Amino acid sequence: MKKRIFTSIAIVLSLVLLFVLKIFVKDWGLYFFDAFFGVVACFATFELSRLLTKIGLYNYNALSVYFPCLLVAGNLIGLHFVEKSADLFWVLWTILINIGLIVLITLGAFLWGVFNKKAVLNEMNVRKIQNMSRIMFALKKALHTMIAFVYPAFLFLFFVLINHFDVLPFAKFEGVTSNISVFILVSALAIPMITDTFAMLTGSVVGGKKLCPKISPNKTISGAVGGTLWCVLVCACIYLIFGCIGSFKPLMEVLPIWVYLIIVLVGSVVAQCGDLFESIIKRRAGVSDSGKLLPGHGGMLDRIDSYIFIAPFIVLSFLIFAI
Repeated sequence: MKKRIFTSIAIVLSLVLLFVLKIFVKDWGLYFFDAFFGVVACFATFELSRLLTKIGLYNYNALSVYFPCLLVAGNLIGLHFVEKSADLFWVLWTILINIGLIVLITLGAFLWGVFNKKAVLNEMNVRKIQNMSRIMFALKKALHTMIAFVYPAFLFLFFVLINHFDVLPFAKFEGVTSNISVFILVSALAIPMITDTFAMLTGSVVGGKKLCPKISPNKTISGAVGGTLWCVLVCACIYLIFGCIGSFKPLMEVLPIWVYLIIVLVGSVVAQCGDLFESIIKRRAGVSDSGKLLPGHGGMLDRIDSYIFIAPFIVLSFLIFAI
């Protein structure tokens, strides 16, 4: 328990430092967050790669480690054109750039398997795979690697878009000079954290029927409901606190609290689905944690499982509202 608390404090302090750099170091301070998200994605993707291997979905571990760096670069290139052109259509192009990178590197991995006959046959021999052709094994290995590209890397790195939300040319936010991305980033990071914390507390106090006993035996229905309700309440307080800060008042006039709380409510449910999704993967792999990187928390994937789905959800939600 002590290890978990100390690790949590270290994570929170790291995020505070990143927000300080983002707010007070002009022009390039926000790129520290991009680097942070990229590093987190690299660790999480590597852990998923190992889980897939344990399940029997063999993949290229090295590609899984480095691929998130390409996605961060793809996001930044797309965002550069968004800022230069002030065209919202480039947001779609940014996402398409990332999808293109996924397809391109997956194709490259497949072709490498096709033309490196000796290496592939040696691996098949070591893994005792006899009822499959070399080409089919190369194809499956490439596709299994693509799974790690998409989950968690592609989905989690929507946080880069959230971090640069200020450059997105939304009509409803036109004239709002406050740092919009700070508020949205705080919300995106807070929703899973608050939901997870209060779900655990509510579930341990109230107890009751299990939510998904075959997937995650410790989670209860009361904990899931309590986590969501407390998340809405705490995020309402966050909204009001930001509303008391002069530079954020114009943003709050544009973004009604009822719209924000609907996003929070649905986002809390989405975050819990992300947690359960990772639990399914771990159960199939026969492990309780994705790794041991974070004392008391398990692996990086264990820590960000709720954030993987929340990132694209937040981007999509504010896109729909702002458009």
